[in-house]
Amino acid sequence: MYGTAEWVKMLEGKAVQSMSRRGNCYDNAVIESFFAILKSECFYSRTYHSITELQAEIEEYLVYYNQKRIKLAFKGLSPVQYRAQYLS
Repeated sequence: MYGTAEWVKMLEGKAVQSMSRRGNCYDNAVIESFFAILKSECFYSRTYHSITELQAEIEEYLVYYNQKRIKLAFKGLSPVQYRAQYLS
């Protein structure tokens, strides 16, 4: 379904376009990795009773993921702290 002409036409009609290059599975690797982490930490062990509840959880998780989560690869800093240090 993802690659069919009908699917592509529907996406184009909604002004949604795939940003990866044709035939390059590595273009999506970073976001696929993020979604795997998001699903394992937020979805597999919880039940949501509404879209609003799910949306609130995702928004809260994004704040945690970008601003509070400590990464050893970033020398114990959160991604936001590391980026700020790098840019200053």
